[in-house]
Amino acid sequence: MPMLTQDFTTQTKELIDALKSACTSYGLGNDGNEFKIITQTFLYKFMNDKFAHEVKRLEPALREAESWEQAIAAYSDEEYDDLLERIDADSALLKREHYLSALHNRMHEANFAKIFDDTLRDIAILNNDIFGVKTNTGANVILFDELSQYITDSSQRDNFCRALINPLVNFSFERIFHQKFDFFATIFEYLIKDYNKDGGGKYAEYFTPHAVAKIMAAILVDAPVSNVKCYDPAAGSGTLLMNLAHQIGEDRCAIYSQDISQKSSGMLRLNLILNNLAHSIRNIIQGNTLLTPYHRQGERLMRFDYIVSNPPFKLDFSDYRDALTAPQHRERFFAGVPNVPNKDKDKMAIYLLFIQHIVASLAPNGKAAIVVPTGFLTAQSGIERKIRERLVSDKMLRGVVSMPSNIFATTGTNVSVLFLDKANTKGNIVLMDASKLGATIKDGKNQRTVLSAEEEARIIATFNAHEAVEDFTAIVSYQQIAEKNYSLSAGQYFDVKIEHIEMTPEEFAAKMGGFTQNLDRLFAESRALESEIQTQLAGVRLV
Repeated sequence: MPMLTQDFTTQTKELIDALKSACTSYGLGNDGNEFKIITQTFLYKFMNDKFAHEVKRLEPALREAESWEQAIAAYSDEEYDDLLERIDADSALLKREHYLSALHNRMHEANFAKIFDDTLRDIAILNNDIFGVKTNTGANVILFDELSQYITDSSQRDNFCRALINPLVNFSFERIFHQKFDFFATIFEYLIKDYNKDGGGKYAEYFTPHAVAKIMAAILVDAPVSNVKCYDPAAGSGTLLMNLAHQIGEDRCAIYSQDISQKSSGMLRLNLILNNLAHSIRNIIQGNTLLTPYHRQGERLMRFDYIVSNPPFKLDFSDYRDALTAPQHRERFFAGVPNVPNKDKDKMAIYLLFIQHIVASLAPNGKAAIVVPTGFLTAQSGIERKIRERLVSDKMLRGVVSMPSNIFATTGTNVSVLFLDKANTKGNIVLMDASKLGATIKDGKNQRTVLSAEEEARIIATFNAHEAVEDFTAIVSYQQIAEKNYSLSAGQYFDVKIEHIEMTPEEFAAKMGGFTQNLDRLFAESRALESEIQTQLAGVRLV
């Protein structure tokens, strides 16, 4: 990592820790609202520095000024409005009273909490067309909340807001923006690391390991493309979409998503802003993808060029299960809807619905990568089998990569990645067993398998080359898969190797003689043991 990036990473993590410390000092440590306070305050800081970077890029005089804020204060309102019109579309527009420096200068005024909240709300309103997230019913979720209101004791709100502002002025992000995602991907993970736990509530968030996300993106996009639509129907915090966008180029794709979780939608919005993808925030929808898919063209689902997904595998959706069997959903859920079990509703295989939804959402030349439990590859009945039959009969299966166990630290489920390609009509399917790769490390209370950079590159290169490698990849046809009962397990297609050893007749006779001698010895031992057992049994008496 370059020294500049390393220094800024350290400073930024210290900033995040300072904001968390402020929350703890005012009784909000581990509070349900701490996530909003930390991420939104950080975002306010980020937007200020991005704005400063932009205006200095547009106006060299501001770049040379000792204080760009003082220099820009001399602009007339007309000149300032003209400058705002030239700001990059991914940057927030700020009024002069919105600047961090302006807010910091007012810290000691009475009712500072109101000044703080009003500033953030005004920024949200001014930029709502770009940064607002919609629900599937059309309601708008604006960028900032009134953060001071999370402090119950109103007499402490001014001091709390001062404690949030103080750490923000210690350094600027301006010199790091050229690093783009290489820097901010690390920061995003650190920023949300305490708030993205698997297992918290009915709709648990999942964080896809970067190795898996990178492999999925590099296999899906193995040649330059542009002007494409990318989609994740269960986006979570957006790791898969970010990797896909970086593989394509942020300015050559539009991002679309839907997720039922409010928290995940907030994380995804932040991730898009940090990664120069704010132009796609208008396509981020909070809502139930399976029951009310938002992205449509008339009565039909919108079709996408690239789809990535790590859907929840097992989840209770019994409260709306029957609604999914209605006539308007039957074409989409062609293989069926899982039944509600008598016990353990949380075991309902919801991922099977997401696979079917993705198939229905692919453009004619669309490609998809979906994380699935490895058991899906070989199940010989039910919805799993019907889905695999459709993928083969429609010739849209491109391949499978079976991942090492514990690639996800939070689940013991073995996972594979299913690759679809609606233009893959010639066959030549890659089935890869990467389960033996990786090294095991300790991750909190769990064990996790980590792939090296060389192993990631090997998976990507071998898959994209359609290369058959002994005990690693099998290249098969649709006909072969049908003959194997539609199994997608690579191991079932590996050739059985028989080792041949050259021997002279004398060496063969000697080897067979050795086997005969060993058998004679074992048989003799067996007869002696039988005799001993019979003798002992004859001596047994009833007492």
